[in-house]
Amino acid sequence: MIESFASAKWLLAGLLCLVLGLAPGAAYGQSAELRDAFTQYSALFKQGRYEQALPYARKAAALGELEFGSDHPTTANLFSSLALVYYAQGRYSEAEAPYKRALAINESTLGPEHPNVAAVLNNLALLYDSQGRYGDAEPHYKRALAIREKSLGPNHPDVGASLKNLALLYHAQGRYSEAEPLLKRTLAIWVEALGPDHPNVAEALESYAVVLRSTDRADEAEKLETRAAAIRSRLSE
Repeated sequence: MIESFASAKWLLAGLLCLVLGLAPGAAYGQSAELRDAFTQYSALFKQGRYEQALPYARKAAALGELEFGSDHPTTANLFSSLALVYYAQGRYSEAEAPYKRALAINESTLGPEHPNVAAVLNNLALLYDSQGRYGDAEPHYKRALAIREKSLGPNHPDVGASLKNLALLYHAQGRYSEAEPLLKRTLAIWVEALGPDHPNVAEALESYAVVLRSTDRADEAEKLETRAAAIRSRLSE
């Protein structure tokens, strides 16, 4: 159920803005060495060259901690980037510690209900989900959802993403009646916020169809799949 690599690209773009100083004041005093390490990491990561990206991610995290301190949001972002490259390689046990470090820093510096906290909680939940650790994933997904609803509003696209992740977790456990209303809400949010022809809408339709097929509702599922295929066809034109 990996939404993770679609979201990984968004996460990397956000990290790049922060670390390269595109966010106001985010990287004041940053060294050229740190900038270069993160730039190399991000370029290699985008190419799928995760093993080559790893030493640059490690270097950037270490330099970030030295330059910004151990309790700074930019340091948290750099630890998240390190976790992400471990995750991309399937090295889940190694990804957990830097994600937890990023979470602790963000909670301390930004507060427990900041959207950045929700983002790391979501990534930790995806990590646990990928390992079949559903009992660990669920409370992280739920807390991320609650933070996003409160801080961003109930109809924000990120709320839709959290709902979808939680729904797919329920589906993986056979909890279909709990998954379906969450996917209905995801679909409604994304149609309203992103437009009816957005690729996320196609993704929501496909996920919803999977749940319907799991409950022997093939006719309903086929209609959603047809809608999703039409969206993807229009996007490819």
